[in-house]
Amino acid sequence: MLSNVTFRIVQTLVIVLPLLSCVVCTSEDKVPAEKSHSPVLSFITSVWHSRLYLYSAGALFFGFWFSVKIALKKKSVASDTNSLANKTIKGSGCSDKENVVHVSGVKIFYGSQTGTAKGFAKELLDEVEASGLPCEVIDLKDYDPDDQLADEGTNRTVCVFFLATYTDGHPTENAEWFCKWLEEASTDFRYGKTYLKGLKYAVFGLGNSVYTGHYNTVGKNVDKWLWMLSASRIMTRGEGDCNVVKSKHGSIQADFRAWKVKFSTCLKKLLKGDKKTCGGNCKNGGSCKNKTKHDNGHEEEGEAVQSINTEEDIFETSSDEESDLQDERKSPVVDMEDLGNIMNRVKKAKSKDEEHMVNLPKLNGVKRAEEEERREMITPALRDALSKQGYKLIGSHSGVKLCRWTKSMLRGRGGCYKHTFYGIESHRCMETTPSLACANKCVFCWRHHTNPVGTEWRWKMDPAEKILNDSLEKHQNMIREFKGVPGVKPERYEEGLAVKHCALSLVGEPIMYPEINAFLRLLHSHRISSFLVTNAQFPQEIRTLVPVTQLYVSVDASTRDSLKKIDRPLFKDFWPRFLDCLKALGEKRQRTVYRLTLVKAWNVEEMLSYADLIAMGQPDFIEVKGVTYCGESTASSLTMANVPWHQEVVSFVQQLADMLPQYEIACEHEHSNCLLIAHSKFKIDGEWWTWIDYERFQELVQAYEDSGGTQGFSSLDYMAKTPGWALFGADEQGFDPSDTRFQRRNKTKNISGC
Repeated sequence: MLSNVTFRIVQTLVIVLPLLSCVVCTSEDKVPAEKSHSPVLSFITSVWHSRLYLYSAGALFFGFWFSVKIALKKKSVASDTNSLANKTIKGSGCSDKENVVHVSGVKIFYGSQTGTAKGFAKELLDEVEASGLPCEVIDLKDYDPDDQLADEGTNRTVCVFFLATYTDGHPTENAEWFCKWLEEASTDFRYGKTYLKGLKYAVFGLGNSVYTGHYNTVGKNVDKWLWMLSASRIMTRGEGDCNVVKSKHGSIQADFRAWKVKFSTCLKKLLKGDKKTCGGNCKNGGSCKNKTKHDNGHEEEGEAVQSINTEEDIFETSSDEESDLQDERKSPVVDMEDLGNIMNRVKKAKSKDEEHMVNLPKLNGVKRAEEEERREMITPALRDALSKQGYKLIGSHSGVKLCRWTKSMLRGRGGCYKHTFYGIESHRCMETTPSLACANKCVFCWRHHTNPVGTEWRWKMDPAEKILNDSLEKHQNMIREFKGVPGVKPERYEEGLAVKHCALSLVGEPIMYPEINAFLRLLHSHRISSFLVTNAQFPQEIRTLVPVTQLYVSVDASTRDSLKKIDRPLFKDFWPRFLDCLKALGEKRQRTVYRLTLVKAWNVEEMLSYADLIAMGQPDFIEVKGVTYCGESTASSLTMANVPWHQEVVSFVQQLADMLPQYEIACEHEHSNCLLIAHSKFKIDGEWWTWIDYERFQELVQAYEDSGGTQGFSSLDYMAKTPGWALFGADEQGFDPSDTRFQRRNKTKNISGC
């Protein structure tokens, strides 16, 4: 009613005012110079002079009328729409939201070298399938991203990537092509920045923080490349750490399970189509659309219109370290005013890292963390893996295992090459280690890299006395299992219960153990000889080492490149450390040994370089052994083709000995594919004295300890004559004639030994 009246008033004014204008103009022409006193004419004249005010009033009324009319019309349309929607819902019994498919399935991709990532993928598969959602595990080598990856977004598939970082930060073999394609696509203008828009994904990287230069590099890169192509994260990238010291949850398995819980939560939200809630602290510092809410949790009416496209808000905007990349994508230029803020964030991050750093005191040249802040070296998963391999684990970082040569000599079937070269009684030898951790990941590792790695001691530490006592007890228990076994000689069984030698070469790096000197002293106090092997990465620890019966340094390669390829060391300065270890070995007065492992097609051609290294350390002995094939392993590319024949090893040793004026070939153990080159000082009157007088050594080391280290001794003080059957060229080829050699039919290569 009001709108019609207003319209009529405005319409009348529009018609009347022009007429008044005409009347006034006509009257002014007819009236003489004197003023007219007609009241009607005076009124009309005053109205004419006030016409601007009348026009303004008319426009105001017209605007008010138009606004009211539009508002009433909008309200009427909304009312009709709600009524129709209510009727539809009542008729169908379900809402439109329930009909929307937010996730059609999950595809889990893995790039794995040792099988850990593949195992995680299968574990997540079981979890997703239990929720009733279709799921598939895919090896990245069998997936063509060029043809299929963009379709995953339109198919509403959630893609999960488990990616391990391998040597030098490179992807695993089965993930190489996928990573290469993704990297190129992220910078190729032909694909475009929105090529993967709509793709939902999550990334879990597997790495080891010991490798500081490329920790979890592959996972980080894939996450970044997907994001650059406008794919959407459903959660922040997860990182699993094999280094139990730095791992957030104590092990890589625990890291994965914690991430899996978060992933399951995000997946449930995606299935429901829930909108991601926000605490108001947006990373980009802007206003938050989700900040204003009703107390009952419903969105306000003004935001209801925006809730049509809810899926986009479910995803993480970025990973923590990429929060600034979004600003870079908006503008490639950094404002000088923002530079200060960026530097402040860097300083804050650095200060946080420094807060978590532990001030490590020195003990025997090795840094130590505070006892209460350390973690155990052996995680539950690692304990299971090593136990399956026959290890008897001791405490939190040590182990003992029965050598196959110990079993062989108990039966009278011959001893190991140490028996041939140095007179060890193999059935009385205990193979153990006080540190399962190692600073290398050698391609020929017997344990297929199931043991942990590290560059310094950062774990909980057991006392040396406990390690020795438990080692002896577990070793004796394993010997007792042979009581009454057919073929075991009773006298050797009784002798085997009394340990006389200890080979600290089981696995890992024994010299990393902070109390290694205390452990060695305990061995000698029990009149047990010590054979310690180190991988030539700890020169200071070699220099501070107390006398051992025989000290080994593994020289697996003679050049920087081949050492990196074969040993795969963790230290960035591995080559200077390696050379310094050889120099430190040359400073020792007791028996020293270079242990060369020949890997065919990898290091057998480095004759001159080996000669230079031998001249540097001047070892007493050089053991040259063909590599032992430990079976197929995804952690190593070593095959049987890399194992040299015994005659090939002999040929190499003969050529090497000819290049060393002070060395000759002394002994041979054909069964182990091993030869011994000895310094000429051990050849007296034409006879070799490579064996050890163990009783004499115990007397000398006791005198050394009693004198506080002032009464020294050398390797020539406890040498013994080598029997003829052990010499190179003998018919026995290093096999003790007092035993009976046993040839196993269809024998498989062993993966144990010392």
